[in-house]
Amino acid sequence: MRAFDDLTEREVLALAISNEEEDGRIYADFAHGLRDEYPDTARVFDDMAAEENEHRRRLIDTFTGRFGDHIPLVRRADVKGNIARRPPWQVRPLGVAAVRRQAAAMERDAERFYRQAAARSTDAGTRKLLGDIAADEAGHERRAGEAEERRLPGEARDREDEEAKKRFVLQVIQPGLVGLMDGSVSTLAPVFAAAFATHDPWKAFLVGLAASLGAGISMGFAEALADDGKLSGRGTPLLRGLVCGLMTIAGGIGHTLPYLVPDFTTATALAGAVVVAELAAIAWIQWRFMDARPLSAVAKVMLGGGLVLATGVLIGAS
Repeated sequence: MRAFDDLTEREVLALAISNEEEDGRIYADFAHGLRDEYPDTARVFDDMAAEENEHRRRLIDTFTGRFGDHIPLVRRADVKGNIARRPPWQVRPLGVAAVRRQAAAMERDAERFYRQAAARSTDAGTRKLLGDIAADEAGHERRAGEAEERRLPGEARDREDEEAKKRFVLQVIQPGLVGLMDGSVSTLAPVFAAAFATHDPWKAFLVGLAASLGAGISMGFAEALADDGKLSGRGTPLLRGLVCGLMTIAGGIGHTLPYLVPDFTTATALAGAVVVAELAAIAWIQWRFMDARPLSAVAKVMLGGGLVLATGVLIGAS
């Protein structure tokens, strides 16, 4: 990799052309990925992609006028200090708000790049062009806001934000909550049964670990295979299955880890405290995202968890 200060003006212009091409394609990818679910926001990114392509055209005209037709390949990854753009496929699943934040960060990075590039240019015309594009990038956030007002009036944005919230609940919160409930509740009986049957924390830990991993794998596959998401709008099976499986494992591992403590009484007390925290977290998620009444959510979760816990203790102690 090379330092930015070591690049020639020819290479700086080539890097600028490469940057504009990459950013324009990212905006176009955002627009394509959002078009079905968020058509108004997609049109905003169409406008941004078109502006990046116009910058690229102006840079190419300046480059060919000064250095000829061959443009060397210089990319962000070739220059030290550059922050690689997150690919659209990583950002898009995080929701429309994350896409908007990524776009704003891209514009700020581009402005800094062009101001540095303009400061190094010895050609008046090139310096002016780079400075103008830096000003364009600085104004992109303002113009993006104007574009959103034009393309995305208040009621449209509110509608899209509400749809994004619903999708987040369906695609992440719901499978995650199912997994957390299953992992936290279903593993209580085997863990505490093993603990009270043997009074050996290590054996209880092994049972809890096996139960947690087994339940996580089972729940992950069950969630992924139950619904392909096309009709229900619940998102990709892979994402839902991964979220459900990991949260199932997390729910079971939470009250299993205390049994790494050698003393049985201490380990069991810690495990009991973790169980209370897990059940409280489940109740909070139900209240926060599922519109459940706080007292009702706490009562139902605590009752179910308490019954399973008592079952495990009674079986283990018998």
